[in-house]
Amino acid sequence: MGDRRWTMTVGKGLVLVAALLVALNVRDLAAMAGIRIPGLPLPAYAGSSMDNLLSVLLVLVVLLALRPRKPHRPMTRLLGLGVNGWKAPLLVLLATLPFWIGCAFLGKPQNAIDWRDILFTALLFPLAEELVFRGFGFVFPRKALGWRMAPAVLIQAAVFGWVHWLGMRESDLAVQVFIITFLGGIVFAALDAMDGYALWCGWVFHVSLNAAWDVFDVAPSAATGWQGNGLRLLCAALAMGAVWSVRRPTSSLARDAAPIRAMR
Repeated sequence: MGDRRWTMTVGKGLVLVAALLVALNVRDLAAMAGIRIPGLPLPAYAGSSMDNLLSVLLVLVVLLALRPRKPHRPMTRLLGLGVNGWKAPLLVLLATLPFWIGCAFLGKPQNAIDWRDILFTALLFPLAEELVFRGFGFVFPRKALGWRMAPAVLIQAAVFGWVHWLGMRESDLAVQVFIITFLGGIVFAALDAMDGYALWCGWVFHVSLNAAWDVFDVAPSAATGWQGNGLRLLCAALAMGAVWSVRRPTSSLARDAAPIRAMR
C-alpha cells in the first residue's frame, strides 16, 4: 500500500511538472506536430493571448485530473483564488513604489503609452502566469498534493525562469533574465504563502513591476544591472515585511499549513 501511494505521488508530481513545462508552449508544440493553432481575434497580442489562455485551460484540466477526491475542496482555493482581505495586497502595492521612483531616475517616460500594453503585459498576462505557476505550480501542490515548501517553491520558480529564458535564449541577457524571473517566482510564492496561500499579493507585486516597464523606458543594462536588481530586492523585502506585519497576529499561514502537514 505504501509503495502504491508513493508511486502515485511521484506520478502526480511528474505530470504536474510536465504541465508547467508545456503550458506556455502549447501552440509551439502543436506547430511542431503540424497543427496550427491561430491566435485570438484581437488587434494586438493575438498569439501571446492565445498562449496564455491555453496555458490556463491546460492546468485546469490537469488539476481536475490530479486533485484528491476527498476531502472535497473548491477549485478556487486549490488555485489560490480565495480572498483573505485586501490590506496585504495594497501594502504590497505601496512596497513597489521605490521601483517606480528608481525607474523614473534610471530612464524616462515612454514617448507614448499604449494602454493595450498595460492591459495585456501588466494585468492579464501576469494573472495567467500567476494562475499557472503560483496557483497550479505552488498552491495546488501544497494544499492538495502534500508537497513540502522547498520543492513547491523552487520547482515552479525554476520552470518560470526557464520559460522566460526560452523566449530570450538568443539574447546576451538570457541568463540574467532566467535568474531574475527565477528569484521572482520565489518572491511571488513567498508572498502568496504569507497571505494564506492566496495569489493576490504575488499578482499585485508582479503587475506593478511589469507596469513600470510599460510606463518608463529603461535601458536593458540598467534594468538587469545592479540598479534594477537592487530595486527589485528592496521592494521584495518591503513587500514581505508588509505582508508579515499584517498576517502575523492572526497566524493565518500556520492555520492554513496545518491540513497540509496532516496529509504527509
